[in-house]
Amino acid sequence: MKKTAIVSCYFQPNYGSMLQALATQMALDELGYDNETICIDGLNREIRSAKIRYFARASLTSDILLSKAGMAMARMRRKLSRGTYTQMMQARLQAFSDFQTEHFRMSGCYGSRAELTQACDEKYSAVLVGSDQLWLPANIAADYYTLSFVPDSVNTIAYATSFGQAQLPRASERAAMKFLSRIRHIGVREKSGQKIVARLTGRRVPIVADPTLLFDGREWMRVQQEAPLFEGKYIFCYFLGNNPLHRKFASRLSAETGCRIVALQHVDEYVRSDEDYADETPWSVGPGDFLNLIRNAQWVLTDSYHCTAFSMQYERKFFTFRRYHRKTKQSTNSRLDTLLAQCGVTERLLSGEEEISACTGLEIDFADVHSRIARLRDYSWKYLTDALEDRKETDLKINAVRAVNSN
Repeated sequence: MKKTAIVSCYFQPNYGSMLQALATQMALDELGYDNETICIDGLNREIRSAKIRYFARASLTSDILLSKAGMAMARMRRKLSRGTYTQMMQARLQAFSDFQTEHFRMSGCYGSRAELTQACDEKYSAVLVGSDQLWLPANIAADYYTLSFVPDSVNTIAYATSFGQAQLPRASERAAMKFLSRIRHIGVREKSGQKIVARLTGRRVPIVADPTLLFDGREWMRVQQEAPLFEGKYIFCYFLGNNPLHRKFASRLSAETGCRIVALQHVDEYVRSDEDYADETPWSVGPGDFLNLIRNAQWVLTDSYHCTAFSMQYERKFFTFRRYHRKTKQSTNSRLDTLLAQCGVTERLLSGEEEISACTGLEIDFADVHSRIARLRDYSWKYLTDALEDRKETDLKINAVRAVNSN
């Protein structure tokens, strides 16, 4: 019997990326599908070269490109630097590597796209791409997460895949029109993605739950320890963006509540303001430990989609901040807007300038949050089941989708 192949960003040392990739594997396991994640090692050089060519052509004007440029500079600094910072980064990377080795079921290494295409024809009944921001312009240019290598005879599925921004550059749009038309079943994560697909292809596709939301907090205990990593009351801070105002908000909240601050530093790049605001700054933290830090916190402050999602799963008092302030069409803020609207907690989105006393009094109706997530989860399981069984109606029931996402 042929397997289902997963195309995901399992290798990225980012907590949300690795957990959503694992959740996709868990979902297929739950549905009883024999599956494996395609190993990217043999294709990585080709994919990276295509991305480099894209960035060389692109104008560095968008938030996404500026962020990627900052990350590239950070990687260069890590290679050139010596001492504690480099050692601590290596400890974090090792924690990710250990988690990946323990939890992911990988395919063999494919040395070329042609070899992978042949494997799809011979070995796989379906290839599923998802989720996360896998259809960013650079990834479209790299032409891997587009599933263009999959033969027409093999079922193709996009599950909760995101463009990462509200509008694509023209060259990316032209490429997207082609690959979106080839994918048989498409479910996206944000309303902006739903609009992009409709405009480029005329297809009305559903918004489905991020794969991490297909499982509740109890089910995520399988990858984390029961005992808290830190005792006592603390504020957990997980900021990917470089915004000192968000760190200052954390300091003000700490002064108001008496909770110490536990923060993960320099997550995507070196950030100077990460250095001097937290009481505890653990480094050897894998994705399971990341969940533990959220689950046992009194407060969670973040600019991360997945940290926000898990904060709601574990009923933590949380505030989410916009990572990007410029209102460009390339901004990734849409995913946070969609998630918070789906869960009925849009008031948890802050700028960082708010008065602490006004914020601490805001309550969260977690019964309502869980009810909303449950409805979206049920619909998403049905979409995934229908797509895997290659039922054509999965892309059509837009009224049901609207009902789920408007509640």
